[in-house]
Amino acid sequence: MNQRLIAVCLAAPLVLILGGIAAVVPLPFASYSPGPTFNILGKDSDNAEVVQVDGHPAYYDKGQLRFTTVIASAYDQKLSLGAALSRWFDPHKAVVPYDVVHPKNQSAADEKAEGAVQMTTSQDVAKAIALEELGYKIPTAIQVALVDENGPAQGKLLVRDIFTEVDGQPVTTADQIVKAVGKHADGSLVEFRILRDKRELTVRIKPKEIDGKPRVGISLGQGYQFPFTIQLRVDPTVGGPSAGLMFSLAIYDTLTPGSLTGGATVAGTGELEPDGTVGPIGGIQQKIAGAEDAGAELFFVPKDNCPDVKGLDPDLRLVKATSMHEARVALEKWAGDHNAKLPTC
Repeated sequence: MNQRLIAVCLAAPLVLILGGIAAVVPLPFASYSPGPTFNILGKDSDNAEVVQVDGHPAYYDKGQLRFTTVIASAYDQKLSLGAALSRWFDPHKAVVPYDVVHPKNQSAADEKAEGAVQMTTSQDVAKAIALEELGYKIPTAIQVALVDENGPAQGKLLVRDIFTEVDGQPVTTADQIVKAVGKHADGSLVEFRILRDKRELTVRIKPKEIDGKPRVGISLGQGYQFPFTIQLRVDPTVGGPSAGLMFSLAIYDTLTPGSLTGGATVAGTGELEPDGTVGPIGGIQQKIAGAEDAGAELFFVPKDNCPDVKGLDPDLRLVKATSMHEARVALEKWAGDHNAKLPTC
């Protein structure tokens, strides 16, 4: 046996061992997969309409407006080389840097809390934009977006409580509330004047020192004073801001006679900004795949996500969404004529 053959015989097992290790060692990557879609014009698991309206006529039809989701690989679970390669070659999955999916310095609890705040905010912005599309003027306010289940405000403040005063002073910004609470380092009670379901209430809370500062355990967000009540019965496990556009279209459809979709199944995504414009989201290709599986015929793509869908040839029509107004007009045109010329990427 010559020296080269001996070297090969000795090296081969080592290569196999190293290859096996490389295949299972975690890499700094995570993945996106198509998630479920939810029909906002339909009913929830309790057979109740997802869009609930009190104080205004509601019109329900057989059309479907679906918001789409993605399933991200779990927190603190980085992909191995083998797992990354298997997802890389799957056209419906995506491999992305781990920090894109799970940002640094953010715990799993932080992610869940942020997702809940984003979902609350997205619903309220969607309501406001839908009502403004109908001609209403909606006053803005600062509201409770999340209550820490272990914080001082638990059981005293509720999500969507609107602040009017703190310690007797009118407030119009989140910063005013934060500064007012910060003055209670001595443990004295903070007095909040709030609106809850159009009722004025006074709530007093003793702050707790967290990270060296007095806090009451809430997250603040953009709120609105609506002329009547609109509720969205959405699966509480779903978080994030990307359903805003579809929420707004569904609310508009529910508040107006007839079917905005013409009875068809329509899906889409996009974060809705307070000015009505549609912002980009992640996982667009996976959301399109989920919409295809749900039988959607048309899908709204946020304008800034257009580069991400170049080269795709899905079995549904992709329509560029720049604003809720333009999406609503495009949907009405499409409902009347599926061959109508619409904004595209």
